[in-house]
Amino acid sequence: MAENYDVIIIGSGPGGYVTAVRSAQLGFKTAIVEREHLGGICLNWGCIPTKALLRSAEIMQYSDHLKDYGLKLDGKVSVDTSAVVDRSRKVSLRLNGGVAFLMKKNKVDVIWG
Repeated sequence: MAENYDVIIIGSGPGGYVTAVRSAQLGFKTAIVEREHLGGICLNWGCIPTKALLRSAEIMQYSDHLKDYGLKLDGKVSVDTSAVVDRSRKVSLRLNGGVAFLMKKNKVDVIWG
């Protein structure tokens, strides 16, 4: 059975999900169409995971300056690439869940496809 909507947004990236939430808040029957994951490319594969990876690199770089702060580390700091990537995915998934919550809270229908 076909549904009638006042507003249909294609894509749930930063512009799409914000538009969907606001449309619903204004009283429009709203749907958002998403192919893969809520939040779009930025949240799932681009901006957010990249920032999480950069944060891990930043923390690693801090270890080069421990002595400047009167701190000493016995042993060597090393990178577990798998764990770093896993953390970036977890950050994205947590934010993805936040977008899903906003859709549900504001009664925005999500259409997958």
